[in-house]
Amino acid sequence: MNPQARLDNIAAVASINDPVRRSLFDFAVRSETAIGRDEAATALGIPRGTVAFHLDRLVESGLLTTEFQRRTGRTGPGAGRPSKLYRPTRAEVVVSLPERHYDLAADLLSSAIEESDRTSEPIRQALIRVSTARGRALRISAGSFAAMLSDTGYEPHDRVHGGKVLTNCPFHRLALSHTEIICQANLALLQGAAEGEEEIRFDPGEGRCCVQIGA
Repeated sequence: MNPQARLDNIAAVASINDPVRRSLFDFAVRSETAIGRDEAATALGIPRGTVAFHLDRLVESGLLTTEFQRRTGRTGPGAGRPSKLYRPTRAEVVVSLPERHYDLAADLLSSAIEESDRTSEPIRQALIRVSTARGRALRISAGSFAAMLSDTGYEPHDRVHGGKVLTNCPFHRLALSHTEIICQANLALLQGAAEGEEEIRFDPGEGRCCVQIGA
């Protein structure tokens, strides 16, 4: 996740720390249809002006989206202005500190199973191949190997005698319970991303990623 996207997600989560916004967001999530300001004000017992203000702040935070409808069912002249309605956005807002990417791990594992089913390739080999290709794609998307490391949450730091140590594991909880398979995928992912530009080696240590880079 690039730094700006991470900041946007943190801001979105922080926005529902306000109890009124949290209530409005929960009301919108529970509703089967888009909600209007009047019905939200009535349901929650909050003044309409306050409801309008906080709903629009939730839209600015990316948690709600808007649409306009005439709920009377009438059209044409005299039908009145369409009502502004709100519904939860389809986009996901995820914040983890330290940064984790369990969705990436799930995608790698799912893709490996699909490839193994399709080609009859042993699943571990498929996982290494899929992870290597994904690392290459992530590097291209980020623009450089260094940017890929930062965007994926590895938190690289230069070592005194050269090379880099990755101080964060984006797959930490999975790596604790499924160490061998997750670390194999992680190593292949970073080898694919480096594309020979850096030496990528398996060198696990306490409190950091299992991979080190360079000298």
